[in-house]
Amino acid sequence: MKKILAVIMTFCLLSINTLPVFSAGCNCACPEQVLCQEHLCINKKAPNNTVTITNYRKIICAKNVLAVIFECKFYSKKACAGDVINFIIPESIYTEEGTLLIPKCTKVVAEVIKIQKPKWFNKNARVSLIFRCMVLPDGRVVQMNARPFTKDCTLKEGPWMTTGKIVLCTATFGILGTGAGVGFGFIPSPTRIGVGLAAGIPAGCGIGLLTALISKGLQYKAKAGEQIFIILMDDMSICN
Repeated sequence: MKKILAVIMTFCLLSINTLPVFSAGCNCACPEQVLCQEHLCINKKAPNNTVTITNYRKIICAKNVLAVIFECKFYSKKACAGDVINFIIPESIYTEEGTLLIPKCTKVVAEVIKIQKPKWFNKNARVSLIFRCMVLPDGRVVQMNARPFTKDCTLKEGPWMTTGKIVLCTATFGILGTGAGVGFGFIPSPTRIGVGLAAGIPAGCGIGLLTALISKGLQYKAKAGEQIFIILMDDMSICN
């Protein structure tokens, strides 16, 4: 009887000792491991270009820059804070080493958080956006935190558009001044048209330039398909 009890106790002790080993063996989830560091080169001015590849996901590190295009046209005058704007990644994005990060036709969803209206003295409208997520073609949603890749993280018309506005306004008033100069020169004597032109052109151009310089700035406009760059404020993780 004692031998039987001893065998039973030995069996119980062996069962207790092997239980943790068995439980550990049932845990099929392997720990995440960094496989390599790769690089992304979409914009040469990007503060960062590193991508971490693990056995579970691809991590596009903060300060990387991506390129997106407007899905529809946008006009700051008709927009307001809280509006949702959709962008598209038209072509697949790969690392320099050849790893696929983001498939083509991925949608990027942004929210308007502030619109600063045009101000006097040619201060253009500014649109503040925050890019909140990506929707992959297979329906998966990837959280992100990104802003426009500009000096002040806003979208606004560039200096060429402002310069074009000033030139157009100056030229328009110059033409009006020319016409007025011709008219005033012709009234007393047709021979004084040259004098009228000499007075009208500078006066018209001067008025046009002054008007353009002190007038309100431009609204921000973007066409469907127009490209902008965005910068990641945090790491963005895309599961395999």
